[in-house]
Amino acid sequence: MRHLLFLFGFFTLAACSSSDDSRKVSNSEGEVSAASYIAAEQMYNPESVIPPQCYTKTNGTNNPCYVCHQSYPDQKERPNVMGDGDLQGNYEFSDVGSANSWKNLFVDRTNAIAEISDDEIMQWSEQDNYTPLIEKLNNDSSWAGEKSALTNLSDPSLAFEKNGLAKDGSHWIAYNYKPFPSTFWPTNGSTGDAMIRLPKIFREQSSAYRQDIYLINLSLLEMAIKDLDRISVLPTSEISIGQDLNNDQLLSDEITEISRQKNYIGDASHIELAHMLYPAGVEFLHTVRYLGVDEQGDIFNARRMKEVRYMKKSAFRTKEALASAYYLEAKEKEEERLPQTVQLGDRGIDNGFSWVLNGYIEDQSGALRQQHPEELSFCNGCHKTIGSTIDQTFSFARKVQGSSGWGYIDLNKIKDVPSITEKEGEYLTYMQRVGGGDEFRQNKEMLERWFNENGQLDSEKVATQESIYQLIMPSKQRALTLNKAYKTIVNEQSFIFGRDATLVAAKNVLQRVDQQQLPLQPEHRYNWDMRLNWQ
Repeated sequence: MRHLLFLFGFFTLAACSSSDDSRKVSNSEGEVSAASYIAAEQMYNPESVIPPQCYTKTNGTNNPCYVCHQSYPDQKERPNVMGDGDLQGNYEFSDVGSANSWKNLFVDRTNAIAEISDDEIMQWSEQDNYTPLIEKLNNDSSWAGEKSALTNLSDPSLAFEKNGLAKDGSHWIAYNYKPFPSTFWPTNGSTGDAMIRLPKIFREQSSAYRQDIYLINLSLLEMAIKDLDRISVLPTSEISIGQDLNNDQLLSDEITEISRQKNYIGDASHIELAHMLYPAGVEFLHTVRYLGVDEQGDIFNARRMKEVRYMKKSAFRTKEALASAYYLEAKEKEEERLPQTVQLGDRGIDNGFSWVLNGYIEDQSGALRQQHPEELSFCNGCHKTIGSTIDQTFSFARKVQGSSGWGYIDLNKIKDVPSITEKEGEYLTYMQRVGGGDEFRQNKEMLERWFNENGQLDSEKVATQESIYQLIMPSKQRALTLNKAYKTIVNEQSFIFGRDATLVAAKNVLQRVDQQQLPLQPEHRYNWDMRLNWQ
């Protein structure tokens, strides 16, 4: 078999939670390696859907939880009815999940990092490992999964037009978005990007490809996801399209703004815009990359990819149908059943909400490979049932609004705008609430840059930065060190123990949750919306 297929609901418990030592596979030092679990077809962490960040010590006041766990005043109107704001800092885990299985968090990598030179890691990070992956999949006649090919993706300057459209005719389109706090901040380990692609019917009129039709449908989707009434668009001819898009009762030769429509346009005109939901067939491509570093110390998206992540909405489900799926998930948790992940072989996994997820990660040589079943199950921790997501996704709802947001990600063009529910900058607010520049409050560089000696955030200093690039980019030396730390995880192939590029053993992280842990105090629980006020 090409891939291990775990039976639905079948788990072999991890060393930390299993009493059956005969199942463990040990290396020469007596330690059970990640490779041993995978080779023996054993599940190490049945609760891999609980991200490492959920084990952060909040001490009753430090709250990184609110960006994932939310309940909303308009909860009944949203397709996401999870409403899990009460989970902020509550550590409501199963017995298995109460033991923190992300043991890479507690590894001091200082000596291993010292063995890798700056030149070595810089050369490593600038090697293209995406093109060989696509070539490998194209040459594999038995491969049954997606290929997600995008020519020159390792070098975005060659891959995309100014408006974000892929130059190779694949119809992927890149968008500029504000990275989610704070795991996706470059200062905490990685750079990244995101692309979206709508099905053929959204790109055509009378069965012929029309770029203007495609771009308008993408803008209509943005309005549906963000719940907007109007949005700016790239110059468009209503006369050419044959439809009044700004609702001024005229057909103009050029418009730069459109109004909310009931349906999409072109050959997709029979498909209604669904509130906060994507249509069937939409695809996302997301790369997680090393930190590129130039001689001047500027940080950019490196050519080498740590991961390539893919999502496709396999079918459209109504708000009512999704509510049933959320109910089923809640019932399973109430019955204390362990998480269940449906494995689809080459296609990846099914998240239970009509999304197929797949992912590729580096092997020991640095070549991208499909993630193993347990590695893929980790994806459901964020893309299944947490309260803050919009149709199980993050980045598109955080796209720079309107026409200026189409194009490859550029953090220099983004200011620290606030959430739609708040007044101050989102990143400023996050650092205030967390008490640091990462969930674990161990990013010393962020603490030294933005916090005073008493541990208080210098809000004025943060607020006066011209862009988020200045806020969340590491120094050259930290970038190189983070790359080296992650490279040691690649060498170990220990992703099931955690893929966060931590430099030293974490101190503000629980190894086991017990009744002694204080829940967050009420005044340190917050309402928040991932959508942003770009005005």
